[in-house]
Amino acid sequence: MIKRKELIVSLALTLGAIPATLSAQGPPDPVALTSAQKEAMEALSFMDGEWRGTAWTLLPTGEKHELVQTERIGSFLGGAVKVIEGRGYEADGTVSFNAMAVISYDPGTEAFNLRSYAQGQVGDFEFTPTEDGYEWTIPAGPMTIRYKAVITDGTFSEVGDRIVPGQDPIRFFEMKLQRLGDTDWPAAGAVVMR
Repeated sequence: MIKRKELIVSLALTLGAIPATLSAQGPPDPVALTSAQKEAMEALSFMDGEWRGTAWTLLPTGEKHELVQTERIGSFLGGAVKVIEGRGYEADGTVSFNAMAVISYDPGTEAFNLRSYAQGQVGDFEFTPTEDGYEWTIPAGPMTIRYKAVITDGTFSEVGDRIVPGQDPIRFFEMKLQRLGDTDWPAAGAVVMR
């Protein structure tokens, strides 16, 4: 019985100390967090703008399907996140592919994340900036889908590969775009207070 009382007292003291510890740490400073996000996202400013070019994707039949691909990329929330919209156009002008992504940075984990919305699917994926582009991966069971982009001198090239351990990667997507110019999307056009 004494041991049980000691355990209860010990537990009560421990639980009682948690709020004091949390209040001593204080809430996270939103200004510092946002500043860290903006600083991290500034390293991706080379992505910003409007882009257009060609892309192809490998169909289940093995046939390459070609599209006119566009991307528009810009900062949002004062530069704390990056927003991307991609569109694939058929020869007749219809949009056959439309995707959106948000790239963010978490100062707590010091990691980037890409949240993708495409073809009815939603996912959060690891996003890694590189010296001249980025890489992001999608775990898919025993397979990994890996996208790699290189953005230099007004050219935006991205490839997608299916990677299965012990096998050669299979390229299923490639795009080559040229920079058209700057964009104020998505930050422009905010609803004003009056």
